[in-house]
Amino acid sequence: MRGRFQLASGAWSDYYLDLRRTTLHPEGLNVAISVLWPALVEAQVDSLGGPTLGADPLVAGLILESHRRKLPMRGFLVRASVKEHGTGRQIEGHCPAGARVAILDDVVTRGGSILRALEAVRSAGAQPVLALALVDREEGARERLASEGVPLYAPLCVSEILEAAAERGL
Repeated sequence: MRGRFQLASGAWSDYYLDLRRTTLHPEGLNVAISVLWPALVEAQVDSLGGPTLGADPLVAGLILESHRRKLPMRGFLVRASVKEHGTGRQIEGHCPAGARVAILDDVVTRGGSILRALEAVRSAGAQPVLALALVDREEGARERLASEGVPLYAPLCVSEILEAAAERGL
């Protein structure tokens, strides 16, 4: 979408990629799972998760795919902050100490959401080995995650999307 949008990072952008419209569509989620799956297998992760809301459909789709392929991976979701009631957890689901985990999000800009999730995962004693996003907005996330020892896998870069949109007159 074109317009003026404030991103989770606080920065402003003249375009917005609403990938929830893709990941909450059956065909879109199927494509997303197919492009992310090989990186998870290669990294040999035990669990995968990420910041809620962007990661939610991806986590659900990928743990289902892991069951279908008989390579079980468990899922978890990371809240923005510790829950103030009930169990008081920040991480919901399966993120056990010692597990090799992947952190997912739909879009990554500067990496802030993934980095906050990474901090929570490390506090739980798990070992983040990979970050994944469907689209890298190419604004520093890859470098910030690398400085934390976690490589980023993103099958699409925003420059490719914007180039394709320009070719179509969008």
